[in-house]
Amino acid sequence: MLNRRHIRIKVMQTLYALNGGENDDIKKNEKFLLYSLDSMYDLYLIILSLLIEVQKRAEDQLEKTQKKLLATKEDKNPNYKFVNNEVLALLKNNPLLKQELERRKLDYWYLDFEYVDIIYKAIVESSTYKDYMSTRTSNFHEDKNFMIDIFSEVIAPNEKLYDYFEDKKLTWIDDLPIVNTSILKLLKKVKPKVQPSFFTPNLYKDLDDKDFAVQLLTKTALNCASFNEEISNNTTNWDSDRIADLDAVLLQMALCEFQKFASIPIKVTINEYLEIAKEYSTPKSSIFINGVLDKIVKEYMAQGKHQKTGRGLL
Repeated sequence: MLNRRHIRIKVMQTLYALNGGENDDIKKNEKFLLYSLDSMYDLYLIILSLLIEVQKRAEDQLEKTQKKLLATKEDKNPNYKFVNNEVLALLKNNPLLKQELERRKLDYWYLDFEYVDIIYKAIVESSTYKDYMSTRTSNFHEDKNFMIDIFSEVIAPNEKLYDYFEDKKLTWIDDLPIVNTSILKLLKKVKPKVQPSFFTPNLYKDLDDKDFAVQLLTKTALNCASFNEEISNNTTNWDSDRIADLDAVLLQMALCEFQKFASIPIKVTINEYLEIAKEYSTPKSSIFINGVLDKIVKEYMAQGKHQKTGRGLL
């Protein structure tokens, strides 16, 4: 589920929380990082469970309208198109998803059911829902496209849901865009018949990615003093107090990759941190970081320092 950029972002957040200082309690920092990464997976599962609960809410609503004393003809013969949505059925009937939710005790919507009502109401009031429900039958392709649209247009940007997650766990606000993007990608890839594991992907692509997260955090934290000195030597026209704290962390991490990760191309490192800076730091941060890193790389090349290993690496 996570890619290397997601991992870099979580390491950046952890280092920023440590105020960019050296910390000898490596295990404590590592535990914090891994917990933060794992809690992102909790958020992913909670949002998927919200989709399941919304489907159940719609089903309950139809049952109630059918039992009304003065039920109309339409009440007695409701449109089951949303309730029977095939993508929602895949989620609802997924044994591994259910098992993982129970194992992690992620029964958030049992207590906070009002947020299920909020999302259900927002869906029903949307033009996307009304267009979808204008007919009574559909196929998997239509059901899938509807879920993609309703997730991206109604659920993901919902401000009340955003506030709810912020209240539950502050780090989830930074995780939410990553998790929503991951869910949207899954919805776009889903097929009528998928393995039960489709909706419960591994958090890490492989063990190398988990090791990369821990090593990037550890090596940056332990060497931040020397990295800061190198940054200072290449920003002589800048007062260190004028460098944004987050920019300093991103520069430290980039230098760590230059020096401690021989298999990662320098161009990849630079591009990754420029993109992260554009999203998380000040409007001019990417320009500043690019200038500093470009100067340092030219210095490395001139001195023959920190050579990369492997074909096609710079």
